[in-house]
Amino acid sequence: MNMQTRRRISYACPMRDVLDRIGDAWSLLVMLELMKGPCRFNALARVVDGVSRRMLTVTLRNLERDGLVSREVLPCSPPSVEYALTPLGGSLQSALEGLRDWAVAHQPEINAHRRSYDARELA
Repeated sequence: MNMQTRRRISYACPMRDVLDRIGDAWSLLVMLELMKGPCRFNALARVVDGVSRRMLTVTLRNLERDGLVSREVLPCSPPSVEYALTPLGGSLQSALEGLRDWAVAHQPEINAHRRSYDARELA
């Protein structure tokens, strides 16, 4: 089953639908960066560690499709594109920042539990 088919099926469950979008490999990181303000494609490619240009393009298109990000072609030479959170995307800010803060605060504890679990499983 391809991603578009899975997304259509998940529309029946709002929580699953939203988590499918922001829970993918790159959307959350892109949105966290855009919370700082509008950003050009190349700048996003530099600051979102590990994302390929192709995956960044796919991620931005999906976020734009869902109405979370806007895309503006800037009138300059050579043409440049700037992305920004829409009001809908911005309405996720406190939830995403809370998730980010929780992850940062608890990552060492999670890693310790993983090491302990893996050691038991290997024993």
